[in-house]
Amino acid sequence: MRPFTYQVPSSIQKATSDFGQDAEFIAGGTTLIDLMKLEVMTPSHLVDINRLPIRGIQITADGLRIGALEKMGDVAEHPEVVSKYPVISQALLKSASAQLRNMASMGGNLLQRTRCGYFRDVSTPCNKRQPGSGCPAIDGWNRTHAILGTSSSCVATHPSDLAVALVALDASILLQDRNQDRVLKLDDFYRVPGETPDKENQLNPGELITEIRVPRLPSAQRSVYLKVRDRESYEFALASVAAALDVDGDQIRDARIAVGGVGTKPWNLPKVRDALIGKPLNQQTFEAAAKLATEGAQPLRHNAFKVELVQRTIVRALMNLETLA
Repeated sequence: MRPFTYQVPSSIQKATSDFGQDAEFIAGGTTLIDLMKLEVMTPSHLVDINRLPIRGIQITADGLRIGALEKMGDVAEHPEVVSKYPVISQALLKSASAQLRNMASMGGNLLQRTRCGYFRDVSTPCNKRQPGSGCPAIDGWNRTHAILGTSSSCVATHPSDLAVALVALDASILLQDRNQDRVLKLDDFYRVPGETPDKENQLNPGELITEIRVPRLPSAQRSVYLKVRDRESYEFALASVAAALDVDGDQIRDARIAVGGVGTKPWNLPKVRDALIGKPLNQQTFEAAAKLATEGAQPLRHNAFKVELVQRTIVRALMNLETLA
């Protein structure tokens, strides 16, 4: 790890005003410190934001609001999150270990970097680390890599379980810097790699995620997060599904669905949603809709199995919700 300077501001204005060109914000540090040790990220200055007033978990008339500094573990176990937004609680509980969940912040989780082995190994090329150097995963070992949203420059998957659940629920984030506040849909915040895989999101330099906003949805209370991985504990998804249904009898009134482990960003599935709305609540409906999930998929040598896997995972998640009728 390289030397760095350290600052602990007490206000958003101070934190964002003093943010320099080679600086990084740090909260729990569960991703950043690892990458600094590997010299994947080498900031010369850290701005510790833990004193900033951006905490709180609140149910309002509009929905759920979560301060970006709330710990993942606290949100996962919050009674109203568990009862009214179970998909968020489940996604958090399937993320990392209990120890990391008790340290990691919600905002930091949304900004975590890919777990692609080539990205984390500074002895190999990587377009995310050094634009134009190449993507060895395309012709190399790519079993865990993406099949949706890929490009000739990058095939790395987005690692966050939480982000998949929030995208499914049409969540937004509040972004603040010294000049302005702005609200973005989380689905719009993340970028596909295209020719610029080093630009992963719409965050401006010196800008902070300060709040997560989840709308009040009839389907949110009937929601689930299903994660398929090589081992049950402390492992990233091969395929995951965040699904929510609003039903009237045996008919689907509304559906929300997004997948992880298969896309270069949390992958929203509006075509699958449209194929579910107005249809009967049964396995045949689920299977027909799930086939639309992988339109445009570009599997690689070692991960073609993800096409069928994610379709089957969608069906299984929806069948889990069917049993809640």
